[in-house]
Amino acid sequence: MTARTRSVEGVNELQAALASDDAFASWYGRTLPRVYAYLLSRCGSDVTLAEDLTQQAFIAAVDQRSRFDGRSDTATWVCGIARHKLADHFRSLEREERRRMRLEVRQIQVERDVVDQGPALDDRAAIADALRSLPASHRAVLAFVVLDDLPIAEAARLIGRSPAATQSLLHRARAAFRRAYDGEIADD
Repeated sequence: MTARTRSVEGVNELQAALASDDAFASWYGRTLPRVYAYLLSRCGSDVTLAEDLTQQAFIAAVDQRSRFDGRSDTATWVCGIARHKLADHFRSLEREERRRMRLEVRQIQVERDVVDQGPALDDRAAIADALRSLPASHRAVLAFVVLDDLPIAEAARLIGRSPAATQSLLHRARAAFRRAYDGEIADD
């Protein structure tokens, strides 16, 4: 059997699988165990994660079916998609861990500053209240730029504004936070 014959058979298999519900159910039933086993062995046997990533891989395979060229069998192709979904998952975990680490470092720095400067600055409730009193756009820009330490351009992309508008919003948000926080302190 030539590579061209395998290519045509693979493409035909995928086209046939998508032609009807019964054909899809049959193809899915044959392909699912291999894709799931692939992911489960790489997820530390986390069944829930393997199931979720398997589902994402099959959805992506159906969405990207026009990109299947038949150089491999369809199960291998879906496993390749699953590999990318797993990589996306690990990148997401890494970003979350880095964010958490930054927050922990900041918390340690704040706690040191509180110890160094006395108990008057230890007013987390007032800070939380001041943040809650701000409009959502102010909270968002402060969270992204101050807490998450994102560049203005990235924060702008996340909130759907231009970098210049985000810089202006950040300036207004900081001023509003100071006023709200000072108001909290003055109320005590």
